[in-house]
Amino acid sequence: MSLRHGPPATEGMADVGKSGELGGARKWEWLLAPSASDFGFAIRTSCAAILSLLIAMKLELGSPQWAPLSVWVVATASRGESLSKARWRLLGTLVGCGLGVVLIAAFPQEALLFFMALSIWIALCCGLATFFDGYRSYGLLVAGFTAAIVAVDAIPDPDQAFSIAIARGTYIELGILCEALLAALCSPNLHQRARHSLLSRMHGVIATTRHALEQRRTSLTDASVDGALLADIMTASARIEFDALELGRESPRAADHAHAAIADLLAATARACANGDRATIETRLGSALRHVDAIAHPARRDGFRFPRRSIRQATDGARNAARVMTGMVAAALIWIVTAWPNGVTFIFNVALVYGLLATRETPSSASGDFSKGAILCAFVAAIYVVLVMPLLTSPEMLAFALLVPMVIGGLAARTPRLVNYAFSFNMFLPVLIGPANQGRYDESAFLNNTAAFLGAVVFAGLMFRNILVFSPDDHLRRTLAWAEKNMRGLATRRRTPNSSRWLLSNADSLVRSVRRTATLTAAHRNAYFKRHMTIMVAGFGVIELREAEADRHTPSALARRIRAFLRFWLTDPRRAANMAPRLARCIEADLPHRRDLPAAVRALVFEDTKENTMQSLLAAGS
Repeated sequence: MSLRHGPPATEGMADVGKSGELGGARKWEWLLAPSASDFGFAIRTSCAAILSLLIAMKLELGSPQWAPLSVWVVATASRGESLSKARWRLLGTLVGCGLGVVLIAAFPQEALLFFMALSIWIALCCGLATFFDGYRSYGLLVAGFTAAIVAVDAIPDPDQAFSIAIARGTYIELGILCEALLAALCSPNLHQRARHSLLSRMHGVIATTRHALEQRRTSLTDASVDGALLADIMTASARIEFDALELGRESPRAADHAHAAIADLLAATARACANGDRATIETRLGSALRHVDAIAHPARRDGFRFPRRSIRQATDGARNAARVMTGMVAAALIWIVTAWPNGVTFIFNVALVYGLLATRETPSSASGDFSKGAILCAFVAAIYVVLVMPLLTSPEMLAFALLVPMVIGGLAARTPRLVNYAFSFNMFLPVLIGPANQGRYDESAFLNNTAAFLGAVVFAGLMFRNILVFSPDDHLRRTLAWAEKNMRGLATRRRTPNSSRWLLSNADSLVRSVRRTATLTAAHRNAYFKRHMTIMVAGFGVIELREAEADRHTPSALARRIRAFLRFWLTDPRRAANMAPRLARCIEADLPHRRDLPAAVRALVFEDTKENTMQSLLAAGS
């Protein structure tokens, strides 16, 4: 083996050293050279958390450390996200506090029945949260773990359950108000910036879609290109709700128009994948631009509505609920059997960790980083309890002392690879330090509470890794089976679902599934993507044919041909393939303005004459 054309060994080692130094510098860039927006977020949120703590201490509330926890929970980089999260957190808190009081009142002397009922409630909340998008699911999670905090905290003194519920609600409202106040002061001209952000994002995704579809027309593309396009479209879709909240009443129909534009982009993509006519693709792209123009220039009385609904697999929700219920029952049994003095703290921390992580796309991996952040949080809190807190003599000194770790945590929260670490660190640091108006938080109490907290984090992480563990292969198979069943059902249902709903739900499921299965090989995920994309396009074709069949302007003879084609497509695919060319010619003759329907017919024939079945496609990456 000749080395003549390679660099000398010393040069290679020098390059490695330089790259290592550069990599190390980039690794700490988030802390040593943060961007202005990241630093502003960290300072703003830290000040809001400290302000909520000082107000809670000034009001002499019993556990003031819970107020800054709420600030870090609702704080996000986007004002719209914070508004949405705060709204659903507040609603979930009200429901959870009420349920907590009901549970402790219903089972004051029955520990097993109490914990069974509490476990069922938390499992129900976590299971139902799987079916919702955005922070609606978070509201359900909050209702679950708030009920646990109120009910379990009232176990030593059930008569104080109502007072505990009021206190918990007060801390959360105080934290939300402080975060909202500082965010509002730091966000001038919010409406104008929100409109500009929404319009820029929508124009950008339309341009990306047009470019990708033009590439598809002139050259072959692989699954990764189509996957990147769908991911861009669905990412823009996920941001619409938050931009609309920032716009407020200035443009009440902005979200409807934006979601309609996203549906048009998905329809254009589906038609391109089915080799549809260029004019029909441009029609959809033009429709998307008109919706964006309606956002830029809102009509005075715009009554446009775009109904949308999130679709999830019931299996995911059931597995999530079963995992959470098993963990809560096991945590309760640990406390009952061991009579652990800090078992109450352990149980509601288990419920809290479940609520924070249960609906993550891969909770087992998220819990690992969350646990590491919790351990770092306990270490920093120990330093403060032992060395810093005894030296403080005023609330102002406390604020100054907490500012440094909070700002560092805020900067970490804006760094993607550190998000899960920062999540637990920021939330629980003030809780573990435990500042109070009267008295000193002694080391023994700190160690007991911290041991219960870390035990709960580790326990929940073990349950995530060992109870109904997420399997990427199983998830892909179930998702494809679900999509294929729904596609076949489109041809037999009496009422055909809206094509936009079909495209949005499948695109969302497809992008999420590819993201959740990043541990699989690229060949495996590409095979899944191709199959699911084919199903999505075929289902879109079925809906278009069903709508054409039901249209009163369609000749009766052609409507009968479409019905026969769809029937044979389900029962005798070979015969449907033979009928397809004649049906396409009839459509072109009888409905010349519907240039999209021949492509829909071809899409169905292509779906049923593919050489690879679902199983062989998935096996390709194994």
